[in-house]
Amino acid sequence: MKQQQLIDRLGRVHNNLRISVTDRCNIRCFYCMPNEAIQFKPRDELLTFEEITRVVSVAAARGVNRLRITGGEPLVRAELPDLISRLAEIEGIEDIALTTNGVLLADQAAALYQAGLSRLNISLDGLQEETFQRITRREGLQRVLDGIFTARQVGFEKIRLNAVAIQGITEEEIIPLAHFARTHAFELRFIEFMPLDSEQRWETSQVLTGAVIRDVLEAEFGALVPAERPDPSQPAVDYDFADGKGSVGFINPVSQPFCSACNRLRITAEGQFRNCLFSTVEWDARQLLRGGGSDEDLAQLLHDCVDHKQPGHGIDSPGFEKPERPMYQIGG
Repeated sequence: MKQQQLIDRLGRVHNNLRISVTDRCNIRCFYCMPNEAIQFKPRDELLTFEEITRVVSVAAARGVNRLRITGGEPLVRAELPDLISRLAEIEGIEDIALTTNGVLLADQAAALYQAGLSRLNISLDGLQEETFQRITRREGLQRVLDGIFTARQVGFEKIRLNAVAIQGITEEEIIPLAHFARTHAFELRFIEFMPLDSEQRWETSQVLTGAVIRDVLEAEFGALVPAERPDPSQPAVDYDFADGKGSVGFINPVSQPFCSACNRLRITAEGQFRNCLFSTVEWDARQLLRGGGSDEDLAQLLHDCVDHKQPGHGIDSPGFEKPERPMYQIGG
């Protein structure tokens, strides 16, 4: 039976839970991780699949029906299809997505699809190996492309390509990415570079805004037509190409914050609830899970987390305080 929904003080209903399953990753994107000297969480500090399943069951009873599996890189977590199968069986869960860098996807796509994974978001910041290595500090673009096409072959119909837009690095990738997505019927979204890099080097001048990218695309393809917005809480503003061949979306957290309709919660790999990607406060679910707490205790922790959600992330405000934890530790 559905319990009280997760509604914050501004009336935002939270039905979307992002679940980080690991802080480890097999590449080193500078907008997310340091290049070396990383101290990952010990394995016994990460939530088990049983613990994650319990959290989702409690959340689903309170209206959460959409999940996204993240990391780190979630595909480095062993037996991930087993977790997907468990989550897909929970009453009320309607959609399970996964965000991945795609490097290991070719080997795991079939098992993930068979386990019940609904959708894939694959990071693809550019189509040149030079750009890939400049951002990831590793080789591997072809493996990512192989993963994308393997996912399509095994049955995934909803595949979205996410490109982080960085001034001085990815401008020349805009048009090739758009041609690639249009040719192969993939969704494409450009995401503004956010201040979540572990090396603390982010500056506003590095943000390649959605407005600039849109101008570049319209100069090449003609006017972009605003698309329908079936989900008002989605972070992206989508447009259709005028010739009817595909669409493109823009996630602009820096230049156009979308916090007013946010419906997302997060749990980190080691079991901390977060009500915002940029939150400086966490709620310890692992302590309850391993300390004998009841499902009602866990639900109350969720409600407390939601109740303390701020109106917005504040990137555009003078008093903005960057979270201490970078993206790979939070979960994308």
